[in-house]
Amino acid sequence: MYSSGWPAGAAEPQRGRVGRELAQALGSVHRAPSQLASLSLAHCSSLKPRLELEHQASGTKDPCPEPQGPSLLMLRALQELDLTACSKLTDASLAKVCSQFPQLRQLSLSLLPELTDKGLVAVASGCPSLEHLALSHCSRVSDKGWAQAASSWPRLQHLNLSSCSQLTEQTLDAIGQVCRQLRVLDVTMCPGINMAAVRHFQAQLPQVSCVQSRFVGGADLTLTL
Repeated sequence: MYSSGWPAGAAEPQRGRVGRELAQALGSVHRAPSQLASLSLAHCSSLKPRLELEHQASGTKDPCPEPQGPSLLMLRALQELDLTACSKLTDASLAKVCSQFPQLRQLSLSLLPELTDKGLVAVASGCPSLEHLALSHCSRVSDKGWAQAASSWPRLQHLNLSSCSQLTEQTLDAIGQVCRQLRVLDVTMCPGINMAAVRHFQAQLPQVSCVQSRFVGGADLTLTL
């Protein structure tokens, strides 16, 4: 379903170049700070936390050292970041990156197999200004994580939780209590959420204009007000 579109023999060489090209681009940013506001690294499966995402100043006692090599942390004006399917990213690398971008408005962390509740809470703490958040197919994120993270995101307007298999109505309750600006929610193919929970959520937040809920609790339905 999520094919890259490249021929089987060409896919890996193409991905292998991504890290080097990004490193070169960020290297030029290091010499001349960029005002880049939007960056997509979607499906860069070769993206490695130690090169592009984490500080390289090992052994320093400074809690916020300046990046010493190619790093996303140089992009201080960034407001939109897409890390969809960057499968090597971990809770630790995401926590370090997101703590540097409190101004971020849009973030996609869909298809990250290593993202857990710990990472979700760290992202929520580091990026309290988010308005658009995508977490589709993050199967290790649960109600426990959302119980802690939801309070950090009162500005959320668009939220994609499709195919998050561990979520139940408890997550909808947590979101409904805090995210009062929400307009669009996608819980498609979340087996732990049923239509009764979706209707209760809409009663909590009548301003929500669209809830995508196909195959929720066995139903095949999209509710649009």
